[in-house]
Amino acid sequence: MNTDSHKEGAGSPHKCCQTGSEQPNVKTASRSETLEANATGNETIEHELIIDGASCASCVNKIEKALLSVSGVQSAQMNFAQRTVQVKTNVEVTKLIQAVEKADYNAKVSTSESEEEALEEKDQADWQYYKKLMRDMTFALVLGVPLMIYSLVVGEMTVNTDTERLVWLLVGLLTLGVMVFAGKHFYIGAWNSFKNHSANMDTLIALGTGTAWLYSMVVVFAPEIVPLMARHVYFEATAMIIGLINLGLALEVKARGKTSEAIKRLIGLQAKTAKVIRDDKDIDIPIEDVLLNDLIRVRPGERISVDGDVVEGHTSIDESMLTGEPMPVEKSEGGQVVAGTINKSGSIVFKATRVGKDTALAQIINMVKRAQNSKPPIGRLADVISAYFVPVVMIIAVLSALVWLNFGPSPAIAYAMVSATTVLIIACPCALGLATPMSVMVGVGKAAEAGVLIRNGEALQTASKITSMVLDKTGTITEGAPKVTDIIVAGSQTEDEILLLVASLEAGSEHPLAMAIVESAADKGISPKKVTDFASLSGMGVEATLQNKKLLFGNEKLMKQQGIAIDKFVDKAQQLAAEAKTPMYFAVDEELAAVIAVADPIKSDSIEAIKRLQNNGIRVVMLTGDNRMTAKAVASMVGITDFVAEVMPEDKAKKVAEYQANGEIVGMTGDGINDAPALAHANVGFAIGTGTDVAIESADITLMRGSLHGLADAIAVSKATLTNIKQNLFGAFIYNAAGVPFAAGVLYPFFGLLLSPVIAGAAMAFSSLTVVTNANRLRFFKAKEH
Repeated sequence: MNTDSHKEGAGSPHKCCQTGSEQPNVKTASRSETLEANATGNETIEHELIIDGASCASCVNKIEKALLSVSGVQSAQMNFAQRTVQVKTNVEVTKLIQAVEKADYNAKVSTSESEEEALEEKDQADWQYYKKLMRDMTFALVLGVPLMIYSLVVGEMTVNTDTERLVWLLVGLLTLGVMVFAGKHFYIGAWNSFKNHSANMDTLIALGTGTAWLYSMVVVFAPEIVPLMARHVYFEATAMIIGLINLGLALEVKARGKTSEAIKRLIGLQAKTAKVIRDDKDIDIPIEDVLLNDLIRVRPGERISVDGDVVEGHTSIDESMLTGEPMPVEKSEGGQVVAGTINKSGSIVFKATRVGKDTALAQIINMVKRAQNSKPPIGRLADVISAYFVPVVMIIAVLSALVWLNFGPSPAIAYAMVSATTVLIIACPCALGLATPMSVMVGVGKAAEAGVLIRNGEALQTASKITSMVLDKTGTITEGAPKVTDIIVAGSQTEDEILLLVASLEAGSEHPLAMAIVESAADKGISPKKVTDFASLSGMGVEATLQNKKLLFGNEKLMKQQGIAIDKFVDKAQQLAAEAKTPMYFAVDEELAAVIAVADPIKSDSIEAIKRLQNNGIRVVMLTGDNRMTAKAVASMVGITDFVAEVMPEDKAKKVAEYQANGEIVGMTGDGINDAPALAHANVGFAIGTGTDVAIESADITLMRGSLHGLADAIAVSKATLTNIKQNLFGAFIYNAAGVPFAAGVLYPFFGLLLSPVIAGAAMAFSSLTVVTNANRLRFFKAKEH
């Protein structure tokens, strides 16, 4: 028998079949299980903490280290853009919150009952934070802007008379009010960092604005201790910096909200209510109240509320929002429906099989969220650099001040203060922290819109580097649903008589080829009869007895072993194999009765999709357990030159390892069950499935529809996202690498230019906004047309 067909065919209980044909098998904890685990602390689960007080990338390392120091925490990954951290642990959540608070940050767990409520809660919190920042910005700039205009019109703000001292004292107190009311969060953050013997963006802002204000107050209170030429006040710098940085943070919060649009769209697919049949009455109830095995009625145009099995009626379902497949899928009694899809034509009743967080849509949302929160390797590198960034900037600021004090023109102390303040203010670790997570969030969301579910950031990055794509044959390149194509009669029986005998022989088998024969008989109204003495002959076929007739059905090897003459039909069998069909021999009472051919049709878009991969410079290889003739025919039809036939499932991982040993970055595409070892061994494992088949544990990326175009789409999104991350990191690094030397005064000896702290504040405020804006460009990315 055909090894590959037996392993991968439509009849296999593991097979990802056509759209909407299987329910997911994701292992997720229900709410009750989660609460129980929280109470006992014995089960490893994943918590999402909402973090408050993190101001830049250096905070990420401190929070992650604080959580990892808790015994029982396996991993902690913070998404700075979302201000959330995913913690995998078996300890109570209260201990995690305490660990974060010890690091002088605040943490909480969302109390929302649903993803929609959680998103609304976050949006509301962001909106309140945005309004606060805008108030703080307004309060600071109301003072800062007039002072800035005054300095530009009148000139330098000096203290030479008692009247000027009194005026500037009043201005200094007003500036102190700005620092307390509009900049309080910067100083609190800096103090908390100081207590923990660390530094962050708040430290830089607090030191810079604090230094400018203190220097100015010294000039006001004791001008005699400052050289005459250095008696300048810099209150406008303090107020403007606080105002501009608050403005930058506000705009960042607003732009950041756009990166969650993919999640919002997925959540928007969820129905709000369900029409449940109870006591023979239709009752509209919230979907949260739907129970397992409830009967639910769905009328045309309504959205499916939960996953279930159709028990009454016939309709067509629009599943495009989950799978990307534009054609509606017919559903009748026994068919499976998925939450979030739309009933197009008929009225149906279905029984709920998965509700709440167990539905396929809920699991897709959860998978996308987890992927958005994960970090690719390039992001971890940025985090490491950010950890050293703030201390290095503080050292540069001190060195800059010392250089100005010792070698600068008069008044050296004023120049030293200005350069040190400007260095502290212009540096922006925030831009570094946002560079990767913002792009990952948008990229993962964009992939989900294309029907591609990415499990983690590492897979997202590695997919862009794939040089070889290994494809399984059955169910990946082909439909995975074999059909009888030819019956060549060798004896006196008719085709229907032969079909009756063979269908009877194979009726109890789940072998995909056997099911194809049984289905072919059913299509002709032929009902199988009961056989006796049934036996499976490993690797060759099957045998049984029917009405005292000995029946044999299998491959050429079986016929030769039984001494049955097939010489006259070998050429015909080989011709069928050359046409990508699987020929099998059927014998009755040790005489050949027929040659039956079964073929697994190639998917309509496989050829075009494979060509897309090859045009992108990716070597495409087909691995199959099928015989060499059939494999060669399929490979030839789809344009693949590299293929390996008669490979057992356990040997596919070895072939992947061989390619990797030759320096290839290998992607493996299969059904995710029998191909699990190869999927796990590949650099990136792709699971071909449907919108409901999102639980294949061995795969890094799941394609919600069965089309191989999903591979090219996933790789295109991966490349676009990685390019976007590199642009962000380059921009952040270049900004800081160029900005800090300019702030220190490197241009002064040549052009007499010294950067103003106010300009530095504006540059810092808008550097992170630039990163967020660039990441949002990904939302408009479109893969090349098929």
